[in-house]
Amino acid sequence: MRLPRVPTPRSLAGQLFAMQAVLIAVLVAGYALFTYISDRSQAEEAAGRQAMAVARSVADAPSVRAAIRTPDPTRSLQPYATRVQRHTGVDFVTIMDPRGIRWTHPDEDLIGQHFLGHTSRALDGQSFTETYTGTLGPSVRAVTPISDGGRIVGLVSAGIKVEAITARVQDQVTALLGAAAGALALGAVGTYVINARLRRHTHGMNAAELSRMHDYHQAALHAVREGLLMLDGQYRVALINDGGRELLGVSGEVVGLSVAGLGLPAPLTGALLSSEPRMDEVHLTETRVLAVNTSPVSGGERRGTVVTLRDVTELQSLMGELDSERGFTQALRSQAHEAANRLHTVVSLIELGRADEAVDFATAELELAQALTDQVVAAVSEPVLAALLLGKAAQANERGVELVVSEESGLDDGLLPPSLPARDLVTILGNLIDNAVDAAQGSVGARVTVTACTDEEGLVLRVADTGAGVAPAHAEAVFERGWSTKPSGPGGRGLGLALVRQAVSRHGGTLTVTEAAGGGAEFEVRMPLPTVGPAPGAAGPAGAGSAAAVLLADRVPGPARPARTPRTALPGGDA
Repeated sequence: MRLPRVPTPRSLAGQLFAMQAVLIAVLVAGYALFTYISDRSQAEEAAGRQAMAVARSVADAPSVRAAIRTPDPTRSLQPYATRVQRHTGVDFVTIMDPRGIRWTHPDEDLIGQHFLGHTSRALDGQSFTETYTGTLGPSVRAVTPISDGGRIVGLVSAGIKVEAITARVQDQVTALLGAAAGALALGAVGTYVINARLRRHTHGMNAAELSRMHDYHQAALHAVREGLLMLDGQYRVALINDGGRELLGVSGEVVGLSVAGLGLPAPLTGALLSSEPRMDEVHLTETRVLAVNTSPVSGGERRGTVVTLRDVTELQSLMGELDSERGFTQALRSQAHEAANRLHTVVSLIELGRADEAVDFATAELELAQALTDQVVAAVSEPVLAALLLGKAAQANERGVELVVSEESGLDDGLLPPSLPARDLVTILGNLIDNAVDAAQGSVGARVTVTACTDEEGLVLRVADTGAGVAPAHAEAVFERGWSTKPSGPGGRGLGLALVRQAVSRHGGTLTVTEAAGGGAEFEVRMPLPTVGPAPGAAGPAGAGSAAAVLLADRVPGPARPARTPRTALPGGDA
């Protein structure tokens, strides 16, 4: 996402390049200045040492002392001083008497004149160096006495002009500046390469744009209701937004923790740890149904995974209700088809002149349909569950399975509290019946028995089938998402029982599976309900077997209510 630009001088990479170039230039210039001053000081010290060494060598030479004893010392000392000056690289070698009168000088016209400089310390027997401006200009010079037999017979001064020292330092500084310029150019090239790479990574954005992008990123991260989870290459949490925390049910600081340490259900953890992308894969937590999408982040190597989470709990519940309504519609369509067949039969009997037989046939069918309807209402009068049972009965009948309601059933309309919505009951009972019909289909005497009643502990929903049953080793795994004994279909299998357990757990109930009395499996759900006391004058649990049955008896008036049969077969294709 590219944010709108605001007028800025240059990009972040350009600013860094300019800053680094200036920094390198300042460092090089500072180092050059420091080196110049240091080298000049060192050059002056070196010149002083050189001049002192030459002066002492001349003062210690026997030929110099011998020449001083002659009537004309200049005659022998001037050529000697010239040779020493040429061979040692000093600018002058001056030999003088103790009064400072020159015997030698580079300029022969100045021989015999007084030496310009200090000689008092040398006359005291000390050797010293100084910087002094003489006939040749400023120079670093050394002055040392010439001793002969313990007395000072002359003085020697050797020196190097300051301009020569400056020229030497300038040559060194010039070489240093050349090396510094090369270093600056190399540093600039390196800085340019690094910042070119930085520009590619920042897409040429400057600091202000990156700051605004971070602000937008943080605002969007917390505003999105869907869950967002980012994992690094080691499957550790790099980022999680508020929606992700809520949907996964995690709290506290989880950034840096491994996905395996978040305490998520095993199937969901496996999906997050997978290197393959996932698309709208449904997973269950303790309280939610999540649609999970994962997309690996790659750039030549695996860098991590982006995970998005959507809460589809309500959608799954609505789909369950829709399935129930669809089943009920199919049941009505089936019954309408059968009713049309029977109506044709009645019409044909009348056309054949057998009116009495037509009346008898129609009356018998009407009484049977009314009796079956009354039996269903007497067994389960809660409207949503009754509609669900009718729809499931029609579906089961089409698949060759008989769906019956046991004599223990008794559930009055209005008995269920608002805390237990009909939507959850549809999810629980509908999926249990679907699972039982799948298991019973094809078995001998295929039958599914449904029990819906209440007892001292609360609501009891029990579904038994005549299928192959559930092995004890699979008693827990059967409730995991993805577990199924049947091949996976287009929409996948193994989700229904997982949804049942989730809904039961949400209301603090229990879900168990045991072997049914006649073989097959029996799933039992128990959920707590507010206490329901028997109606005044009720005879107890006889007949209905529950307080709900007592309430149902009080609601259905008079002796016209049909007696409950031991087993109620719901109307499928025969009603």
